[in-house]
Amino acid sequence: MKIFWAIAVILVAYRLFYRIRLKPRRASQPTKTRPLKPMSPWQRKLYTVWVFFIVNMRRLFRDRLALFFTFLFPLIFLFVFGSISKGGGQTNFHVALINNSSSQAAKQLTSDIKNDKIFKIDKTVTNLSQAKDKMSKSQIDGTIVLPADFGSAKNGRPAGKLTVYYSPNNDQAGQALTSVLQGQLKGLNAQSEKIQLPFSVVGQQTKQKSLSSFDYTFTGLLGFSILGAGIFGPMNVFPELKKMGILRRLRTTPLRVWQYFLSTMLGNAVTGLMSIAVMFIVAILVFNLSVVGNYLELAVFLAFGIIMILGIGLAIGGWARNERQAAPLGNIVVFPLMFLSGVFFPRFLMPEWLQGITNYFPLSPVIDGARLITTEGKSLLDLGSQLLIMAVWTVVIYILAFRVFRWE
Repeated sequence: MKIFWAIAVILVAYRLFYRIRLKPRRASQPTKTRPLKPMSPWQRKLYTVWVFFIVNMRRLFRDRLALFFTFLFPLIFLFVFGSISKGGGQTNFHVALINNSSSQAAKQLTSDIKNDKIFKIDKTVTNLSQAKDKMSKSQIDGTIVLPADFGSAKNGRPAGKLTVYYSPNNDQAGQALTSVLQGQLKGLNAQSEKIQLPFSVVGQQTKQKSLSSFDYTFTGLLGFSILGAGIFGPMNVFPELKKMGILRRLRTTPLRVWQYFLSTMLGNAVTGLMSIAVMFIVAILVFNLSVVGNYLELAVFLAFGIIMILGIGLAIGGWARNERQAAPLGNIVVFPLMFLSGVFFPRFLMPEWLQGITNYFPLSPVIDGARLITTEGKSLLDLGSQLLIMAVWTVVIYILAFRVFRWE
């Protein structure tokens, strides 16, 4: 519950801040007049950039739908994929347990199975007929049956053989379940007869902490948030502004393309970093994310990544005359980046030849660099290869964006 209050406080604080700072004064409010100082040509150009930056921020914080997709929509993916990665570290078997024996060994084994987190016992099943019905519907993975003579004395010591039932369509889960139960029975066998094995194995834990599946999931979702802030925004806004004729009217003013691009870059970088900050707060409080690296270096790196990816959105939105042109081209670009850059699953799971190709995708160095800073404590000086790829892509993307931009 505390995380939901934290999110609410953050959104309310940002909302109030921008209402105070960005809301224009009413006519009835007294204003202090100051003598205006003459500005140089470059000061006037930068002031124009600042004005359009304020306009973009006002548009965002007055649009509830934009606030939802900027801040809350990435959080939905964080909760979904974060829960999957946190819960996917251990295999669970959903089974039915039928104990037909009253022996002490049977009672101990059923207690061990119920207390083991690997097993999830379906308590509604009381006989083998019900269990077979649920297995046929794939509602359970298998059924463990302890016969009536399980644990009875044979040759002066307790013995018995339990049975694991599973369907042909669930063969792998059934074999894995059988192997796990064999390990459970080793404890009972050791209690019945002490045998010193000639060969053994000893486990030794290393002191070096490894990355968890959530570490890869979280940095991948950072890439997903950057895609949303950098591509979907301009790709949807620019065609709408062209349709309304706003860009055509701006063309008649002294406004230059680089000024318009720079104001959009600043706006998207600020809002993108806000969205990512909310994701970090949720990941730290809910999923116990441990940030090893420097926050300032991480913010600078992510801002660079947002600006680079934004160039793709500016190129698509600036070239497209309407939504029908922007949407197909955007999907052609976004889907390969989304599924081949490590957004939803780590790239080390891919074949080596595909990893070599995706190393040079625009989003791959952003996700890899964010993971290295966040979970491994690397600095910007250690990210030479990632920064070089991002710099090359930035130059190429923005040259293309300037050349294909159309005011109408």
